[in-house]
Amino acid sequence: MILKIDGEINQYYAQTLCMIFFPGEDFSEKQMVTDDTPVVTITIEKDLLGVNAKVHIKNGVESAEAKNYILYNSEYTEEKVVKFAAGTAMLKAGKSLFGCVPPWGILTGVRPSKIAADLLHKGNGINEIKSILTKEYYLNPKKASLVTNIAVREDKIIKSLPKNSCSLYVSIPFCPTRCVYCSFVSYATKRLLSLIPEYLKQLLIDLDENFNMTKSLGLNLTTIYIGGGTPTILDETQLETLLNKISSHIAPSTLIEYSIEAGRPDTITKGKLDIMNRYGVTRISINPQTLNDEVLNGIGRKHTAADFFHAFNLAREAGVKCINTDLIAGLPGEGYGSYSKSVEQILKLRPENIMYHTFCVKKSSEMLRNGTEMYSINGGETGKSVDYSQIITKNAGYVPYYMYRQKNTIGNLENVGFSLEGMEGKYNIFIMEEIHSIFAVGAGAVTKMVSPDRKQIKRFFMPKYPYEYLKADKMDEHKKNIYEFYKRLN
Repeated sequence: MILKIDGEINQYYAQTLCMIFFPGEDFSEKQMVTDDTPVVTITIEKDLLGVNAKVHIKNGVESAEAKNYILYNSEYTEEKVVKFAAGTAMLKAGKSLFGCVPPWGILTGVRPSKIAADLLHKGNGINEIKSILTKEYYLNPKKASLVTNIAVREDKIIKSLPKNSCSLYVSIPFCPTRCVYCSFVSYATKRLLSLIPEYLKQLLIDLDENFNMTKSLGLNLTTIYIGGGTPTILDETQLETLLNKISSHIAPSTLIEYSIEAGRPDTITKGKLDIMNRYGVTRISINPQTLNDEVLNGIGRKHTAADFFHAFNLAREAGVKCINTDLIAGLPGEGYGSYSKSVEQILKLRPENIMYHTFCVKKSSEMLRNGTEMYSINGGETGKSVDYSQIITKNAGYVPYYMYRQKNTIGNLENVGFSLEGMEGKYNIFIMEEIHSIFAVGAGAVTKMVSPDRKQIKRFFMPKYPYEYLKADKMDEHKKNIYEFYKRLN
């Protein structure tokens, strides 16, 4: 689509506003432009009292225009007033053109619960927060309630954290096969999988360096998350080597959570589960994405629903304390009927955590963005699937505790984590809400330094690809950057 801006407004924010009504659209200059290409014009005018925003939307032969004026006030910065004015004008124009208001109103960005949390910390009550979200941000009441309840639960967990806490992320960026929609740094070819032994050797060296660093900084490690990729692609000997290295630095019993993204059911064995138990792992993810074998095959997953049930039962028999499962609403080839059956089957298993994703196609994935639901304001049948999963899961005794949103998600909908009482995935909250520093090792890993007051955040990146990671000697520079960050805080 074409975006035209007249006046001062952050271009990225303006693009996210456009995607409220045109999810999945491309703003690159290389796009093919036709007479049907949507055109959005945003005009910002400022005076001494406030900001006037005008939005004109042209979609094919149809068009609509709306204006909105907002006064400056002591509560909001000028930038935020601009955003409110432009967002409200966009919503009015879009409603006039399409006849509906998207469920998330003018809220954009990855972390919608941050706004609810900020309102909570300012002393607003739950009902006041819901009212502000519906009246000022134009959220559907269901979404306002969802995000407020999540903010309250997150706040309770965050307040229980010890001082000087931090987390550790360990990257194992390899998978048995690559899902057609995947954009993560994960590798599945035989040549790249052959790098695992050498990769693990370097990873162990970097873990030593990382543990020594966090100790010297006086930080308390509270959660460990081994992710990927699919960490359980490691064989039993390799997995034990990795977990033994971690245990040589920290007693797992001192952690509040120790997670492994087991991911693919076809990589899970009784032997690997026994090793995880022996080394104190408390939480694993076994992710079917769907329990429809035809859909699984279509998206490049080489396991079946039967493989998932087998792996889940193995984990239960092994005594894993917390099992998470992931499902994705809106996968290609799967409608509401099939997805709802998957949700119902998962709930019968009573996993401690369930993560409901909405299908998101990223530019680096192999799958082309096609189908009308990608561009549907409310997600169509996928939106119905999202609503159903949340309602039936809450009725089954689960509570929402974590959420995030992504660009190019069907209907601009959300991803929500549910848990049984007291079984929330803590690391998920800490990484998404930027609560404390996350040290990360391995290819594609991103260390995120967070100051105690959460006002300063700095990211440090390891080489993206395993072969680059093996060639580069980045740890000295990595350590230098981290020490400098903490030195500036003192």
